[in-house]
Parts: sequence; structure tokens; C-alpha cells
Amino acid sequence: MSKNGSSIRDHDQKRGLYSDMREGMYNRDEILTTKNALSLSHQSKNDRQNKDHTSEAGIRDEYKGQEPRPHVPFFKLNVPNVITFIRFVAIVPLAAMISKWPAYRMTSFVLFLAIWMTDLLDGWIARTFNMITGFGKLFDPFVDKVFQVVTVIMLSSIDRIPIWVPLYYVFRELLMIFGSTLLLARSRVVVYSDIFGKLSTFLFVVAASLVLLIPEPLGIFRNLIFLPAIITSLIAMAHYAIKHTSKKNKE
Repeated sequence: MSKNGSSIRDHDQKRGLYSDMREGMYNRDEILTTKNALSLSHQSKNDRQNKDHTSEAGIRDEYKGQEPRPHVPFFKLNVPNVITFIRFVAIVPLAAMISKWPAYRMTSFVLFLAIWMTDLLDGWIARTFNMITGFGKLFDPFVDKVFQVVTVIMLSSIDRIPIWVPLYYVFRELLMIFGSTLLLARSRVVVYSDIFGKLSTFLFVVAASLVLLIPEPLGIFRNLIFLPAIITSLIAMAHYAIKHTSKKNKE
């Protein structure tokens, strides 16, 4: 009888132990499930916050790897925008003086150089003193395009360079405007000039300066003097296209 009672007690104790173990496992599973749910909820919250932050950031700066600041105003009457507007207005007398070349040879060269150098100046002021505006981001490159196109058209009109040079620049700028507008509309991406674009602009300035300064006929160099700038600009456009396409495929 004693043995039977002891066996029953042992059996009951084992059953109780197994029951406790099962309850412990269930509790552990419940704890893990709760932790996983909380983790997923926290992750979802972070994803929503990141998404909201991205949407507030506005237009992405594709080629500088930075997000524009949300508080950047679209327009503000500040020094960089005033300089850009003066550059735009100065293109008119530049065209007039080039049309009377060589009478205003040195004056047109000085004004041409001033328009280019003030382009560097207004960009430096805007970045250094935090005067960047949405208007400046759009209007400044537009003035650059008008500046280059008008310059080569006027140089061709006085027979200093062949007609295919201004035709190329007109076609290039129309293509760039179309492509930039398409990127802005579809991906909210503003395309900024990279190292190839800056080099192309510098070579353009060198070529145009030589054409303005040299009073003698250019001879064979008439057809070659803008080639380095044009070749570099083609490389820049190809680089823009490849970089954007590869980035879009990754996304």
C-alpha cells in the first residue's frame, strides 16, 4: 500500500512537473510572440518616419548625394539672385558688342569674362552664406544656357566660328532642358553639373575667349577651337544618362 501510494505521488509530481514545463514553454512562446510583435511595430513606425522624412525633404540632389533642406525658400531677393539677374541682363549688351566685332573686341571679352566669373561668385555666395533658393537652382543654370547659346550664335553671325557650333549648342541645351524636366516630373530629381560639365564649361570659356581676343582670321582653328568643349560636353551628357539609369535600376 505504501509503495502504491508512493508511486501515485511520484506520478502526480511528474505530471505536475510536465504541466509546469508546458506552461513555461507556452509562456515563453507568448513572450517571444509579444517581443516579435513589438519589434515589428517599432520597425514599421521607423519606416513610416523615414518615409515621411524623405517626402518632406523635397527634390533630391541626385549628383551631390545630399538631400536639400526642407526649409529652403523658393524665392528670396538676396545677393546671389540679384547677381544672377544682372548676368542675365548683361547678355544683351554682350551680344550687341560681339555683333560689332572687332570694334569692341576687348570690351566684349571683358564683359564675357565678367558674366562667367560672376556665375562662380553667386554660387559661392549662395553656398557659403546659406542663401540657396529654389529659384536660384533653376534660374542660374538657365542663364548659363542662354549665355553660352547667345555667345556662339553671335560669334557665328560674324563668321568667327562655323554654323555647326551654335547648332550643336542649341540642340544640346534643348535636349538637356527636356531631360531635366522629365527627371524633375517623374523622379523629382534635379540634375546638377558634375566634373565633366564643369570642365566643358571651362573649355567653352577658353575657346570663346580666344575667338574674341585674336583679331586675325583663325584659319583651320576656326573649325577646331570649340571641339574640346563639345567633346567634353558629350561625355558629360553620357555620364548623366549612365549615372541616372544605373541608379534607377538599383531602386
